[in-house]
Amino acid sequence: MDVSWEEAGWERLAPGVGRRRMPVWDATVGLVTGDGEGGGSALLVDTGSTLREGAELRAQAQRLLGPGRRVTHIALTHPHFDHVLGTAAFAGAEVYGAVGVDDLLRRDRDAVRDDAVRHGVERSAAAEAADVLVAPHHLVCGEWTLDLGCGRQVLLANVGPGHSGHDLVVLVPGSPEVVFCGDLVEESGTPQAGPDAHPSHWPAALDRLLALGGEDAMYVPGHGAVVDAAYVRAQRDALAARFAVS
Repeated sequence: MDVSWEEAGWERLAPGVGRRRMPVWDATVGLVTGDGEGGGSALLVDTGSTLREGAELRAQAQRLLGPGRRVTHIALTHPHFDHVLGTAAFAGAEVYGAVGVDDLLRRDRDAVRDDAVRHGVERSAAAEAADVLVAPHHLVCGEWTLDLGCGRQVLLANVGPGHSGHDLVVLVPGSPEVVFCGDLVEESGTPQAGPDAHPSHWPAALDRLLALGGEDAMYVPGHGAVVDAAYVRAQRDALAARFAVS
C-alpha cells in the first residue's frame, strides 16, 4: 500500500482489512484486500450515499491498494440509500447482494431516492445516483465464498431478514476475525426498524450472525464503533424484548 489506513482516514481492523465511517450518518464502508497489506483482488463493503461519496471512496481505495489496483468486488449489506447509492462509481466491479435485492433496487429506485432526500441528501444528487443505481450481479441465498487471491477468502452470508428484507453480512477470517454486520447491528444509536424491517425475524438473524463470527470476532456495525460478541448478544436480547419475540 502506498499510504497507511490512518493516513487515508480509514480505521485498520486487521491485516488487509479496514473501514471508513462516513460523514453525516456515520455509515460504515469496509475494504478487504488480498491477504496481508497488498496483492490479489479487493472487496468493498457498501458504497456510500451519493455518487460523489462513491467516487471519493474509489479514489481512497486506489490509494490504499497501490498502483494498478482497484476495487474488483462490492458487497451490499442491504438496500438502504446510505449503503448503496455510490455503487455506480465503481465501473467494472462485481456486485453481490442478498437474494431479491436486485429486483427491489430496480423496482423501488424512486423510493430509495426519496428516502435519501428525506434524510437530507440534495434532490439532484439523490436523483443522479438513483438513475444509475446498480443492482447486484450475484445473489447470495445462503453462503458464498469469495476468493480475493493471495490466500484471502471471505464469506458472504445471507442471514436476514431483520433490519431489512435483504441483509447480507461479510465474514473475513483471520486473527482477529472481522464481521461486517450492516445495520443488523448499530452502535451509535438504537437499531432502526423502518417499514421494510422484519422485527419478528431480527433476533434470529443476530443468532445466525453470532454463530458465524463466534465469541472472539470483531463485529463492525453499520453505524458506530466496533463491538464484540457480548454487545451483539445484548442488542439481540434488547430487540427481542422490544418486539416481543423470543
